[in-house]
Amino acid sequence: MATPFTSTLAPRKKQELQRAVLDFLHTSGYEEAYTALKKETQNEDFVPDRKGKYAGLLEKKWATFVRLQLRIMELEGKISSLEEELKNAPVRKATRSVDWIPRPPAKFHLKSHRSPITRVCFHPVFNVLATASEDTTVKIWDYETGEFERTLKGHTKAVQDVTFDPKGTFLASCSADLTVRLWDLSNDYQCTKTLFGHDHCVSCVRYLPSGDKLVSTSRDKSIRIWEASSGYCLKTIQGHAEWVRYISVSEDARLFVTGSNDQSVRVWDPSSGECKFDLRGHEHVVECVQFAPPIAYSFIRQLLGIAPKVRAKSPSVSGGTPASAVAVLANGHAEPSPGNYAVSGSRDKTIILWDTLTGQLLHTFRGHDNWVREIIFHPSGKFMLSASDDKAIKIWELSTGRCMKTLADAHGHFVTSIAFSTVTPVVATGSYDQEVNIWECR
Repeated sequence: MATPFTSTLAPRKKQELQRAVLDFLHTSGYEEAYTALKKETQNEDFVPDRKGKYAGLLEKKWATFVRLQLRIMELEGKISSLEEELKNAPVRKATRSVDWIPRPPAKFHLKSHRSPITRVCFHPVFNVLATASEDTTVKIWDYETGEFERTLKGHTKAVQDVTFDPKGTFLASCSADLTVRLWDLSNDYQCTKTLFGHDHCVSCVRYLPSGDKLVSTSRDKSIRIWEASSGYCLKTIQGHAEWVRYISVSEDARLFVTGSNDQSVRVWDPSSGECKFDLRGHEHVVECVQFAPPIAYSFIRQLLGIAPKVRAKSPSVSGGTPASAVAVLANGHAEPSPGNYAVSGSRDKTIILWDTLTGQLLHTFRGHDNWVREIIFHPSGKFMLSASDDKAIKIWELSTGRCMKTLADAHGHFVTSIAFSTVTPVVATGSYDQEVNIWECR
């Protein structure tokens, strides 16, 4: 007995194919086959419609397939020709993957949102991108193909932020409707919990590295820590005088850093709720903050002129050297503990680098011509990328502090968000122009 064929198509795609075939059989007059297939595939509710979604779909897909085959044959011929040319081409050193940065033009322009994009976020495992918008929705995309997957509806006002948990099992979103919502990817993206507690717009939400807790910030000036499984608010932290715009969590979850409309950056001990430092240096609203990953420390220390190895038995502060720069292990190497440095971006058009263990302002990056909306670090730790209302993406070399590349006019309007994929070398940006751009890194 032959082994039954197992389809690799997702249920939705499988049904789409079945109904396209049914439409073809009906249109072609194969009524017996049409009736049998309709019953066999449990599509009894299918009604042929010459103006419907499935009308002529099979023929269109077949024509596309034939065109692609011809195109593949053409490209294979070109590849063979180029391979011959490469055999005699001069050899030069290839760009290392650690130096890959986003290059224009954008690979995809994702269009479906009807209002400005507020946040973009990559799935930690799969080729999935989530986007949040002022149109009250979250949209899910396949960023490898540029295909739109689905819309998550539930929020009643602008969605301000979206983030995946570390395992990629759940998606959290927050909104101006005062709520945080949790969506279960394994249950067809169903909203399984709605977290209530904030008294004003919820502007940022992040999972803690353990995945069992979330933290959110709000225009009500507070920070809330939530238990993911129950949706219960475990703790409320207060201290900012105005809207808390953004929060970043250190990789060991021992520190939070927040940015606010009160122009301050604050460093928090989440276990006690204590504000360890109230960092002042910006002259306008702080739009975003981000802890530097330990992999970036060596480049930051080059910028600061600090030796990579410090032979000391314990941390110390002398001659103005930041304590975080001299934390050491027994072997004398600088300790790569998380949460030593953070950066903040502001409406004053600058990015500031801070020592979060001493509260020192270490360096100011200047170059943007408008508000700095979001900052991310390159996976190699060598670079920092920033998105701004000047429509540009800037790539900063951490070891020198200089802007090494600007993607001018990356969007037609303010660039509101930026994210780096941990799966493939691509960057996503969101804009006030309602579009999401996907950039290949090379």
